[in-house]
Amino acid sequence: EALQKKAAASSQEDIVTARYIGKDEDGVKLKDFQIEVRQLAKSQINIGNFLKSNRRDLAPDTYSFDLTNSSSGYEFQFSVTSDDTNYSIQNKLANLITNSNIGLKASVIEDENGQSALKVESLHTGLGEGEPYLFNISAGGSSNSADAIDTLGISQISQEAQNSSFLLNGTPRSSYSNTFTVSNAFELTLQGISPEGDSATIGFMPDAQSAMENIQHLTDAFNAILKTSDKYAETHGQNHKLRYQISSAAETYRDELAAIGLHKDENGLFAIDKPTLAAVMESENPSEQLSVLNDFKQLLDAKASVAVLNPMDYVNKVVVTYKIPGKNFPAPYACSLYSGMMMDRFC
Repeated sequence: EALQKKAAASSQEDIVTARYIGKDEDGVKLKDFQIEVRQLAKSQINIGNFLKSNRRDLAPDTYSFDLTNSSSGYEFQFSVTSDDTNYSIQNKLANLITNSNIGLKASVIEDENGQSALKVESLHTGLGEGEPYLFNISAGGSSNSADAIDTLGISQISQEAQNSSFLLNGTPRSSYSNTFTVSNAFELTLQGISPEGDSATIGFMPDAQSAMENIQHLTDAFNAILKTSDKYAETHGQNHKLRYQISSAAETYRDELAAIGLHKDENGLFAIDKPTLAAVMESENPSEQLSVLNDFKQLLDAKASVAVLNPMDYVNKVVVTYKIPGKNFPAPYACSLYSGMMMDRFC
């Protein structure tokens, strides 16, 4: 499969990256195309007034403000106490907005003078036809709330949302996002603005290069599991069970993998010897030499399936169960900690 799987390529990775999401058998029908990026999609950002962090410019009271987007409206209330500062008030509002899960994220930023302001940003980019904004913040009904919003300044739009704009084979196009699909086959992500008249070419990698990239994905996944295991062991005690089981799969095919250019370093991680792998790819029968990858992948899949069935077996946890008095039910954790955690909710 690694020899046959298609992989997309961009001639200007700093401008646009590409990923092939179509069917490999359909790839032969697709032609290279050109894209010139004129404008990136942007989110809406509101930045409030910068206030002295250790002062309090709002009197102790309860305030409210309205937040609306194209489809919904929300009312937020917050209280200010005598112990609050401008910074604590802004931080309180940042948590309130972010945790509301309405497509916004908020944070407190500081300038070079040590003053702080509340920053509110939309998670989405782009504007639909007739949309003046992605969100709008206005004061609640009372006059003291209006004064509070004026003091905080969070109704001010610092960056308006905008769509991406680009030329696709010379034809002007736009998108709400910087990530979109072309012909249901390529997923493009815009990274920067093209020099005028300089288009990026999107197409397929050469077969050998494509296969090498797909083999790289396999080794990256293997290495990521070992790194995750090591990171957990450093912070939660010496539990190397996951590393041992995954590493044993690689040891089973150590010589065969080394023969095609996949070598393990001193930490047990795979590194690819590209000249060796390239020589294999250019040989008369690369499929036969690379067949070890199928065996290796299947063994890894079996090891991963065991871990998925009982992930709690790989962590350092002590579980104490208390049986219901007068009942003779077996302990739900007898089979495994993981199944016990699910069953315990219904006991």
